[in-house]
Order: sequence, then C-alpha cells, then structure tokens
Amino acid sequence: MNWKPDRKDKKAIYKQLAEYIEHGIIDGTFPLDNPLPSERKLAEEFNLNRSTVVAAYDELESNGLIERKRGSGTVISKDIWGLTKKRIPSWNRYVEAGSFQPSLPVVQRLRKETEDQKLINLASGELSPDLFPLEYMGKITSTRTFVGNLGYDHPQGNQILRSTIAKHVKKYKDIEIDPSSILITSGAQQALHLVVQCLLKPGDAVALEDPSYHYGLSIFKSAGVRTYLLPVDKDGINPDHLRKLHQKHRIRMLFLNPAHQNPTGAFLSVERRKQILELSSEMGIPVIEDDPYSLTSFSGEKTSPLKSMDVNGNVLYISSLSKIVASGLRIGWIIGPKPVIERIADAKQQVDFGHASFTQWIANEFLDSEYFDVHLNNLISKLMQRRDQIVTSLRSTLEDHVGFHIPQGGIHLWCELKKEYSEAKLLEAAIKRGVIFVPGLTMGEKKGFVRFTFARENEKNIERGIKRFSEAFFSL
Repeated sequence: MNWKPDRKDKKAIYKQLAEYIEHGIIDGTFPLDNPLPSERKLAEEFNLNRSTVVAAYDELESNGLIERKRGSGTVISKDIWGLTKKRIPSWNRYVEAGSFQPSLPVVQRLRKETEDQKLINLASGELSPDLFPLEYMGKITSTRTFVGNLGYDHPQGNQILRSTIAKHVKKYKDIEIDPSSILITSGAQQALHLVVQCLLKPGDAVALEDPSYHYGLSIFKSAGVRTYLLPVDKDGINPDHLRKLHQKHRIRMLFLNPAHQNPTGAFLSVERRKQILELSSEMGIPVIEDDPYSLTSFSGEKTSPLKSMDVNGNVLYISSLSKIVASGLRIGWIIGPKPVIERIADAKQQVDFGHASFTQWIANEFLDSEYFDVHLNNLISKLMQRRDQIVTSLRSTLEDHVGFHIPQGGIHLWCELKKEYSEAKLLEAAIKRGVIFVPGLTMGEKKGFVRFTFARENEKNIERGIKRFSEAFFSL
C-alpha cells in the first residue's frame, strides 16, 4: 500500500483513511472476496492510532460498504450497491454537521475525569455536597406543604418566586426591580445561551474578559458571533481597552463577571464600574453582568452589582443559586427591560415550556426563610477556610514557582506557574497522580496559568491535591 495520510490536510485522518479504502474497494485494490486488513495491521502500516482505524471502519460500515463479522474479520459488503441491504445512517457525519459546536476537547476530557470519585477535584466549579443546605431543605420539605401548579407555569417563571427574588436582590444587592422584569432560567448557563441566541446575530462582535469562563463556551461559536478579549487585572477590565476595542470592531455586547471573577478572583473597582456604565450609555453597548459570586465576599461587606448603579437600563443582570445554594436546583434568573425579558421568555418556552414547578417552590421557600442567612454565613466561613488552605499549600509546596492574587470571595484561585511546561503533559501527570485542575488555556490566550477551585474539596483533600499537583509539576 503506497497511500499515506496527509497530516497537513484539515480533513480528519480517519476520513482520509475511509475514503482511501472506499476508492480501493471501487478500483479493486481490495478484492470483494478477501477480508480487509485488520485494524491492527492498518494502524501499523500507516503509523496511526488504532482508534483512528476503528473510526474509519465505523464510517464505512455506517455507509453500508463493509461488514464486521466475529471470527471472520472485516469484509466488503456483498450488497455493496445497496440493492437489498438496509443502510445505517452515517451518524459521524451528522454529529460533525450540527450547528451547535461541541465543547473544547480539553473541556470534554475534564468533564469525564471529574466523574471519577477517586480523583481530588480542584477543577469543578461547584460546591461540595457538604456545603449544600440539605438539613434546611429537609425541614422545608417535611414541614411545609407544596403550593404551586404541577402543570406549565408562567412563561417567565413562578410569580411568587419572582416576587421573592425581587425582594432578595433589593435586600442583598441594592437592585430595585419589578417581578415582571425577571425571567427564571435553568441556571446562569441557560440564561447566557438565551441572551446570545435571542439578542445577537452571526457576525456580531462581543467583548469577553481574558481570562474568562466565557472564553471556553461553545455558545458564541455556535451563534456565529465574533469574540474579542479584554485583559483582566486585579481590578477587572480597563474601560479604556473597551473604548479602543469598540472603535476598531464596533462591539455589540459586553460580557462581564465583575465580582470575584472566574477564574482570576478579580473584583471590578467602583471607579471602573462607573466608567463602564458611562461608556455603555455613550456607545450604546449592552452589558451582560454575570454575578454568581458577589454574596460570597469574605469581608462580609455588601457588594453592589453594576445593575444597582444602572439608571439607564443598559445592564442585563444574570445570577443563580448554583454557587451559593446548590447547582442541582437549576435556578437562575435574568433581570432586564421588559421587552427583552418577554423576548427571551418566548424563546425559553420554545425550548422547555418553562421551569419545573417543584424546584421553583423549594427555591422560593428557602430564599424567603430564616435559613438562608444562616446557610450563607456558614458557606462563607467554610469557603474562607478552604481558600486559606489552598494558599498555604501552594506556598509550601511550590514556593517561588507560583504566583497568584488571593481572592476575597468566590471559589477560584488563578495561578501563574513560573516554569516552561506543556499544559497537556502537566494535566496527564496530575491525573496520573490523582488530582485534576483546569488548564489556563481553556479560559484565555495566555500560557502558563492554571485554575484551582477550592469549593469542591475539604481542607485535607486540598492539601493532598496541591501536593500531588506539585509532584506532577516538578516531574516535567
């Protein structure tokens, strides 16, 4: 066989191989009465991974060109021209042709690895089960009677819950809002997806923080929008950078995580907040404020979001209970101008016919109870202890090989590693030693950074996890 895969071609290697075999069947290179080469032989012949050959044979089998027979190997279909054989759809082609883009391969890998309960998890951006208010939820469900409609609820979400959220954001975040300007969503992720799908069109330019959780989201690519990055320092983004970016690319929307930003922990200064709102009004750029962490401020001081300073209605405010109560409740919300909320609510109805009534009821009862403040104070105290532990562990194990800003809230710590290394090799070395983290390149363009989440593990496991990470780091 004189064929070789073209590794510079954008076409996947398995597809090249499938096409080569298909042409070989047609021109007689592979006779109809002989078995095709085994997966192992083809892998050795062309210096390919066996999984690549398997994918190529899957493609040919789905197209009805070959058959796999136990004990006989892989043979060319006797009904190759499809006269009697029922054809199987080429699912690989459908998977690749879909308009909704898959997550980055590294992100998919992290998601699978975090399912391994044996790994110390410093990657998942959620609370550990022992931080969930299970005791209080148990009291609510055992002592109170469910009040609600088990049928489809209001398109914007349960009216009682929206009224409770209006009181909640007024008390804790200084946001004055009518319940009719609130939409209940399945967490902040769905809120972001709906905003992008409903308010932007292909080719629109949006600005994201760099680094940022938003950087790795496929929703922007799927919508066909162009993303431009704004560097983040300890005080958040620089408004001057936004002005220059808008002059060059005509930014249509700005996405911000101003309080204890994911992943840097940065807190957008009050002065910069004012400047961003002024620029938003001057240039007509809507601001999407994603606020999962402001209630976790370790100082105990109230943190007022951009939305509380927004007198012109330029800010769409997104928040949820995922990072302060429980991610499994899937309760988030969008606050904004009524026409926008009604537009997005219509889209949500098309997707899921509205949010689940029972979880809305539980969320309402908990937010409106005396348990909420008790839980929040306990959560902040435990997160501080875990933050302090990860800082201590990093300093003792990596010393001057690591640099970081100590976050004053939230659940993440952003580290710069002061050594040349391969992100892929470091991740593999860490997983091999039983700990997982988030490589920095999944959250921005800069190399040499990692994100640790300290909300998922207790102090003892954090200490063990950082020790294992340091062993992986020094092994490279």
